[in-house]
Amino acid sequence: MIDWNEFHEDAIDDNTATAEVPQPAPAPQPTASRAEAPAAEVRDSAGVYQVADQDRLARAKQSLEALDVAAGLEELEMGAARIEVDDKQMINARADLNQLVPFKYEWAWQKYLDGSANHWMPQEVNMNADIALWKSADGLTADERRIVERSLGYFSTADSLVANNLVLALYRLITNPECRQYLLRQAFEEAIHTHAYQYCVESLGMDEGEVFNMYREVPSVAAKSAWSLKHTQSLARPDFHTGTPETDQELLRNLIAFYCVTEGIFFYCGFSQILSMGRRNKMTGVAEQFQYILRDESMHLNFGVDMINQIKIENPHLWTAEFQDECTQMILEGTELEIAYARDTMPRGVLGMNAAIMEEYLHFICNRRLAQIGLKEQFPGAQNPFPWMSEIIDLRKEKNFFETRVTEYQVGGALSWD
Repeated sequence: MIDWNEFHEDAIDDNTATAEVPQPAPAPQPTASRAEAPAAEVRDSAGVYQVADQDRLARAKQSLEALDVAAGLEELEMGAARIEVDDKQMINARADLNQLVPFKYEWAWQKYLDGSANHWMPQEVNMNADIALWKSADGLTADERRIVERSLGYFSTADSLVANNLVLALYRLITNPECRQYLLRQAFEEAIHTHAYQYCVESLGMDEGEVFNMYREVPSVAAKSAWSLKHTQSLARPDFHTGTPETDQELLRNLIAFYCVTEGIFFYCGFSQILSMGRRNKMTGVAEQFQYILRDESMHLNFGVDMINQIKIENPHLWTAEFQDECTQMILEGTELEIAYARDTMPRGVLGMNAAIMEEYLHFICNRRLAQIGLKEQFPGAQNPFPWMSEIIDLRKEKNFFETRVTEYQVGGALSWD
C-alpha cells in the first residue's frame, strides 16, 4: 500500500521543515497458522518497506519452474514453426488464432479499416427538430407515428440479437484472426446502433417499456425476433463445436440466417420507411441516425457474404443440393416475415409507399441475397420501386469481395449524403 506520508515527507524542504512528520501506526501482524519465514526488509534512501515473506516467494518460483511451457505452446497450437498463410482457414483451422499476420483474407482486414473509418456516435445527431415535431399534436399522422414506434421497437432488440450472436457464437467458431478482428468491430457497431435507438426513444420521450418490449408483445416484431433466435440457440451452447459436416453446416446456416436474412432482409422495410420520412423533412434526426446505421449494416452484409462464400470455397462438400434448397427456403421465410411486418406497419398508404409496393421491393432484395451466395433468384423480374434507396445504400456496390471492390467510407461526422 502506498504510504502517503512518505510523499509528504519528500515534499518538505529540508531547510524549512521544523515539525516531525507523523508516522503511521504499525499494522497488526496476522497470526500465522504455520511456521513461515519472516519477511525480508529492504532499506533505501526513502525508508524501509517489507517484501513478501520468503516462503511465499519460494512457492511462486517453484510454481514457475514446474510450468510446462511446451505443453502451453502446443495448446496454443503454435508449435515451433511459424504460421504460413495456407494454414489459415475460415473454420476448423489449426493455425494460431492469436497471430493476426500474415493476412490470408485481405478483404476482411480492409473491411475492418473501412468500418473503423466510418465511426460515429448517436449524440452527434441533433434531435431538436424531431422532438418538436413528435410533441406537436398535428406534427405527424397516426400512421407515421406507428412507423417510428415500430421501427424503434424492432431495431432496438434486433441489433442486440445480432451482437449476442457475434459474441456468443460466431467469434468462437470463426478461426481466422483477420475475420475475428472485423467481428469485434461489428459487435461494437451493433452496440452503437442499440445506443442510437435508445437515444432516439429517450429524446422523443417515448414509453421505453412499450418500445423495448415490442419484440415480446407485437406479433409482427416478435415473429422476426423469434426466427433470428432460432438460428442462434445451438451455436451459443458451450458444448457446440465445428469439425463435422453437420456442425459445419449449422454454422453456415447461422451465417446465412443472420447476414442474409436478419441484417439483409429484416432491416429493409423499416429503413426504407424511416428514410422516406426523412426525405419529406420529417423526423430528420431519426432518419440521419438510420442513414449512419444503414451504411454500417451494408458493410456487415458484404462481410458476411464474403465469409459465406469463402467457407463454400474451402468446404465444397457442405454446399449440397439439399443444403442449398434449405438455405433458399430460409431466405424465402425471412422475406415473408418482412412482408408481414410491412403490412402491419402500413395498413394504409403512407409516405408514398404501401404494403404492396414494399412487397415487390422485398422480392427484389430477396433475389439479391440469393444471388450473392450463389442461389437461384425466386422472383424473376422483380424491380426496385425505391431507386432513392439505392442512392443511400449504394446497392450497386452491395456485392461480395469476389465481384467488386469495397465501398469507400469516411469518418461519421464527415459523411456526405448527397
